[in-house]
Amino acid sequence: MDIRVLTPSDIPHVQSTNITNLPENYFLKYYLYHALSWPQLSYVAVDVCRPKKTPYDPPKIVGYVLAKMEEEPANGIPHGHITSLSVMRTHRRLGLAEKLMKQSQRAMVETYNAQYVSLHVRVSNVAALKLYRDTLGFEVEKVESKYYADGEDAYSMKMNLEFIKEQLEETYGKDEGEAVGEEGKENGKKDDEKKERKRKVKIGRGLGVGDLVEKNESKA
Repeated sequence: MDIRVLTPSDIPHVQSTNITNLPENYFLKYYLYHALSWPQLSYVAVDVCRPKKTPYDPPKIVGYVLAKMEEEPANGIPHGHITSLSVMRTHRRLGLAEKLMKQSQRAMVETYNAQYVSLHVRVSNVAALKLYRDTLGFEVEKVESKYYADGEDAYSMKMNLEFIKEQLEETYGKDEGEAVGEEGKENGKKDDEKKERKRKVKIGRGLGVGDLVEKNESKA
């Protein structure tokens, strides 16, 4: 089993998985919007054991997580959001959903310095609630009445990602401070040169994908 970043060519297969397993379905452009805006955050689980008859056979995608960053958070705190998560019934109880979620959460912290991640889940979805709350550590923040198109309520859940930042610091080490003296001057020159080479990188709608206006297609 291989877990890797979602690519645009995976989108039709991801949509097929979504339609098979979930009542909330999306247009292809909605997946593309995520893939173009936050290419580091969405992942797919691929069954690499299936033999290919030809080199052109598509990958057997058996699970995915579709994620994003909130572009204009009301509280000003950078945070991610899980849009959709699904694993085919034939490949459940293998820990794939947990692995997909953890990979996406780590990328949120590494790439965008996300402080927390949020999601919505149907109040009747006991299996998903167990995964989010008992396995991953999400907490129910509130209940959103009639959130889904069929009128069912949703739990709005949230999880702090500070522990991932701490893990990364333990693995790669913290900044031990600035050098002083001649070494400090030399480092200062290098920093100035880096700043001159820096440029701002746009995400989301700033990338020119504003026509793919984000919305919950399941409510359309």
